[in-house]
Amino acid sequence: MTTVSSGGAGKPTAAPGTGRAGGPASSGAWRATWLLLAFMLINFADKTVLGLAATPMMHDLHITHAQYGQAAAAFFALFSLAALGVSALTRRVSTTRLLLVMAVLWSAAQLPMLVGGAGFGVLVGTRVLLGAAEGPAFPVATHSLYTWFADRDRSLPTSVLALGSGAGVAIAAPVLTAVITHAGWRWGFGVVGIAGLLWAALWCRFGQEGPEQIRDTAVAETPQISPVPHVRPAPHARPVPHVPLRRILLTGTWIASALAAFAAYWQTTSALTWGADYLRTVLGMTTDQAGLVTMGAGLTSTLVLLVFGVAAQRARRAGGSIARLAPWAGGAAVVAGLALAAFAVVGSHAAKVALTVGPCTLSVVILVISQAACARIAPAQQRGVVLGALAFVYSLAGVLAPLVVGQLTTGVHLVSGYRTGYLLTAAMVAVSGVLVALLVRPERDAARLGIGPQ
Repeated sequence: MTTVSSGGAGKPTAAPGTGRAGGPASSGAWRATWLLLAFMLINFADKTVLGLAATPMMHDLHITHAQYGQAAAAFFALFSLAALGVSALTRRVSTTRLLLVMAVLWSAAQLPMLVGGAGFGVLVGTRVLLGAAEGPAFPVATHSLYTWFADRDRSLPTSVLALGSGAGVAIAAPVLTAVITHAGWRWGFGVVGIAGLLWAALWCRFGQEGPEQIRDTAVAETPQISPVPHVRPAPHARPVPHVPLRRILLTGTWIASALAAFAAYWQTTSALTWGADYLRTVLGMTTDQAGLVTMGAGLTSTLVLLVFGVAAQRARRAGGSIARLAPWAGGAAVVAGLALAAFAVVGSHAAKVALTVGPCTLSVVILVISQAACARIAPAQQRGVVLGALAFVYSLAGVLAPLVVGQLTTGVHLVSGYRTGYLLTAAMVAVSGVLVALLVRPERDAARLGIGPQ
């Protein structure tokens, strides 16, 4: 049976979860996936540029580590609130429009740093605007992506979307390092701003939601009328249950996912904010060398996400549940936490690099399992709000991590401060991995909430 997608006016699409000709996913579904991956690539390039430009920028603007930490934390001043507020709008406003507005705003926020007179005040102001525009990016993009895929087919697309965190860093690190080295750190901000505007132009032309009904409308009582001749409309949309939000947020699945995502995001934010500076000031690397290590960590993260995504997709299609994947994801986080602890105390520079580009990256799978698990315990029309609430919690790490590490490393405590920061991160990541392995049971919690298979 054919219905009309909410993303593209007048375009007939297959029934939710079936894709073209009854297959698992249509060509339109994967086109949306690649466009949203590009969206997340630019999103993480936006985050990466501040860390790569840290040392020359602090020198030129005459700011301390503590002030730089404040600028990095300013990015998250409205990040959490925007993630929650804009995600709530997905019940009324098309995710296609929301994503377009976000991309234009965050691009506009980067460009003022091209002005030669733009100093610390402009940096802080633009980071606040950038964070407000980027806060809802991952939950809204995930919500939009899931309109194209049935529940059992979401593991691989989610992993592809999450590649933005690793591949975005891997691609941005060498490119932005070259730009900063040869054109100056201000042009690092300019390049990512221009890239965002180019993506917005592509999204205007090709972006749209899938066929799943995610808008609060009266379609449950009113027949759908297809504007396309010879296409029979669906007589009624299937009623969608409404579950009080607090019941969803009090499940073991959501709580463990939120805490684990918080720890993983703390690690990601710390690495993006302070990683390049640590490699330069503590290990004595050049800008190019630091960029290569950052790129290597991004490539490893990409590989980890792809392997996990493919394995999870096969397991789900074979009848496996998300609950059976949770111990593997939790175990990966525990290994990453132990690797971070070893990184903090080992003296060998070669060992530090090996840990950075190796096992420390395994925690990225937490961001995949948490999105899939929380989406499973939410009715389709409430999924955007639930994912936004998840983003609200984990993005708080973006506020705290730069401030905490900035304070720890200010003054004469640079080396010991970094060590303490890495050990703190290691403890959070390892403990959160145990929580995921023990508590993430979305199929059980969905049954208790009265939510059937999606």
